[in-house]
Amino acid sequence: MVFKTSEKIFESSSSANPTELASYGNLVLKTTEELISALVKLTKESDNVSFSLADVEVKIFMVGPRVTLDKIPRLDTTNSSVDIDLIGIANNNYERSAAVAFMSYNTMENLLKPDFYITPNDTIKTMMSTVISATLPRTTNTTLTKPVNFTFQHIREFDPNGSLSCVYWNISEWIVDGCSVLETNSSYTVCSCDHLSTFALIMQTSRPPEDDPLMKLLSLVCVIVGLVFFSLALLSFALCRWSPGVNNVARINICISLLLAHLLFLLTQQFLSAIQRHSQVLCAVISGLLHFLFLSGFVWMFIEAVMLFICVKNLSQISSRKKEVLSSGFLCVIGYLVAMVVVCVSAGLVPDGYGSEHCWIKQDKGFIWSFMGPVCVILALNTILFIRVVISLSSTLKSLNAEVSQMKQTKIMVFKTLAQCVVLGCPWILGFFTNNSKVLEILFLILNSQQGTFIFLIYCVLNNEVRQQYKAFFRCLCCGCKPNNIKTVPQNASFMSRS
Repeated sequence: MVFKTSEKIFESSSSANPTELASYGNLVLKTTEELISALVKLTKESDNVSFSLADVEVKIFMVGPRVTLDKIPRLDTTNSSVDIDLIGIANNNYERSAAVAFMSYNTMENLLKPDFYITPNDTIKTMMSTVISATLPRTTNTTLTKPVNFTFQHIREFDPNGSLSCVYWNISEWIVDGCSVLETNSSYTVCSCDHLSTFALIMQTSRPPEDDPLMKLLSLVCVIVGLVFFSLALLSFALCRWSPGVNNVARINICISLLLAHLLFLLTQQFLSAIQRHSQVLCAVISGLLHFLFLSGFVWMFIEAVMLFICVKNLSQISSRKKEVLSSGFLCVIGYLVAMVVVCVSAGLVPDGYGSEHCWIKQDKGFIWSFMGPVCVILALNTILFIRVVISLSSTLKSLNAEVSQMKQTKIMVFKTLAQCVVLGCPWILGFFTNNSKVLEILFLILNSQQGTFIFLIYCVLNNEVRQQYKAFFRCLCCGCKPNNIKTVPQNASFMSRS
């Protein structure tokens, strides 16, 4: 009955002032400890009692004068545990008996909030564990023979840049006195305390800078502009006539993957607060989709680099569709299956790795490398392929028709190859070096969001064949005619018109 009353207190305390919250918390703690002490009974050897309710888990261990244990086992609850030298405490008592009660409160942070931890720095305080209590009920001499170790499982995302504190409750505030951190990692923290009380683990993190409205506006405008040019590039690839040797499969799928990724990112950021407030599962699903879409974009970028290398290496095979090295269907399987496998394996190994505060991959447990690892590998391979392409170009030029100006062709081919390298990876490489630099952050935002613009300019606007069709289309649009029978570049046109 008391615990059910406590649940009502939790539900009705959201609007209470800090003094009332602390008072409610003290009342629940005191009542719980008194009730738990009624379960302690005298024993000759050892005995234990445990039970679990919706808001509290309780473990009680009792030892008597004839105990045969060297030490009592660790007392575990779902998210915490305690190691205490109860045998030594019992030996210091005249009755040579002692008992320890260990309680884990699942919702106590609603009353004893982390903001009750007063620090000189203006930081964000987050409760990283359940609130626990440890007492020695019906024990005459409660002096500890050794410090008590508590292990807290982290119940929230761990920030490696945050500062962890083992604290205990002192009437109206959380304080550190007598407690210290022994060991910590991304999953749990071990605290050592020289007394028993009510304990918790609180993390302090720096307050994030206030949202810059100009930065948000710039991000919105850049992403929208990028989406427009992704759409224009897709329309150009789908509707324009291309010479027979051109294979746009990789470019089309790059545009599809990145267009969907940027569109989903834009919508997510616009409705981020509503998504986080109503469904954490939806946030995790969105982050998984973003992982898949961005990663598939990188895979298609690598495929495009491979096709460029093959094109330079063996012009005679690429110039005819009958001699295509890689079929469109096989490329589609590779382009999306690789990304899908990476996402599925990542989700299987770390199920809670998706759904950060920005609905992206969580930074803890090294899970970010499920994205950064493949990206680094693809960028490294693209760099190697780019070097090979430049080497192959220099040798290929020597065998070209003598009537073609080698100097002019060299400039055009080197320019397109460099431009393609920018499209494939340079904007993402810059992301490694932002380090909270506003200038680099803005530059990264512009370059990354304008990949659609780069693709449209390089492969459509700078392609003479496509540009002539644009002119014919707009000419007919103005004159009211149909843009039919637009003359395309002959099949034996120059290598760069096709690539």
